[in-house]
Amino acid sequence: MSRPLRITVFGTGYLGTAHAACLASLGFDVLGVDVDAARIGALEAGRLPFYEPGLETLLRKGLRSGRLGFTTSYPSAAVFGDVHFICVGTPQRPGAPGADLSQFEACFAGLAPLLRRPCLVVGKSTVPPGTAAGYAQRLPVTAPAGAGAELAWNPEFLREGRAVADTLRPDRIVAGVWSDRAEATLREVYAEPLAAGVPFLVTDPATAELVKAAANAFLATKISFINAMAEVCEVTGADQALSFLHEIDAINGRRRTRLVDLAREAAGGRLEGRRVGVLGLAFKPGSDDIRDSPALEVAARIRALGARVAAFDPAAMDRARRVHPDLDYAGSVLGAARDADVLLLLTEWPEFSTADPEVLAKTVARRTVVDARHALDAAAWRASGWDYRAPGRPARPGAASDGPLTRDSGITDRDADLSQAEVACLAAAS
Repeated sequence: MSRPLRITVFGTGYLGTAHAACLASLGFDVLGVDVDAARIGALEAGRLPFYEPGLETLLRKGLRSGRLGFTTSYPSAAVFGDVHFICVGTPQRPGAPGADLSQFEACFAGLAPLLRRPCLVVGKSTVPPGTAAGYAQRLPVTAPAGAGAELAWNPEFLREGRAVADTLRPDRIVAGVWSDRAEATLREVYAEPLAAGVPFLVTDPATAELVKAAANAFLATKISFINAMAEVCEVTGADQALSFLHEIDAINGRRRTRLVDLAREAAGGRLEGRRVGVLGLAFKPGSDDIRDSPALEVAARIRALGARVAAFDPAAMDRARRVHPDLDYAGSVLGAARDADVLLLLTEWPEFSTADPEVLAKTVARRTVVDARHALDAAAWRASGWDYRAPGRPARPGAASDGPLTRDSGITDRDADLSQAEVACLAAAS
């Protein structure tokens, strides 16, 4: 009987660390690989360098069991692994459309020449369709194992804040393969979720890449459609063009600008010299990720207009400080609200949704709140004497409305479901 597969995971960000820890919890020997020595040191010590519910517990269990380890050594990883998952980042290129594949290229170029025995290299990073074909041609030429080193594509569909559940019990597993051997290997890796009934969709690699791109594009378009409908609500009766298919970025970008305007209106017509309390900086609850966070961008814009911004987020404070040290950072909800002329709820963490408006009323300078995520009970806040405002809702019943704050077209399937606020806004527009 052959020994169980040994697995390496290159890249220890949200995707890679979750993938490595979850596969170790399924009984595989797993080695996480990263060029960032400080990050590897933290992971080896059982410390998660970012916030993801449930993942640090799984990380520590894997380390204690001996099934999970970490290294910066590509040669060690090449010798260790039968299956090599590449989970490095492929962010949007700065100031230009398209993905930056430099991390993926560096990982592939470092690994391929070290592969001396049969193995499967599996891309999980998000890449443009057609990327896999080029790397599949290079791999047997570059690797000493020749045709024994094969490429497959297995896109990820994780939602940050739910990464552990989405890895262990995804709603589908897509396997982009060129051979039966690659398919069989991936079926072995995912044997447990498959036994639990998770669908296993076998495609060619180009289709697997396209599935991921289509999921991202559909979500971006879906949210942009919600925002377009919100604009109709806002200017009912006006001559409004809804060319959202060509203006996805512009539509969503306007939502952020509109929220800054709404904060200015709530603060009495100007932001300069005002104290603004901000609740939430992460792009969504359950995560400390601030990449392209609408909440953080809105807070920074308000600060740039001369307001004193005191912000609080349960998980994203450290990351936000590194990007925007010009903001003031509070240690609690009450700290952010203290002496505020207007309070903004920008990320719908549960502790914000359940905050007591009577308690907060005692610490603010003015009882004015802007609920960008429709997370608060508007009637309860108004009953406590607050001037409650929210995109998509009138400041007073019967008034015109705005649309919700959402991410722009950089949205990925991390945000895999519409919020209740967005659904409500669509219903109001119909």
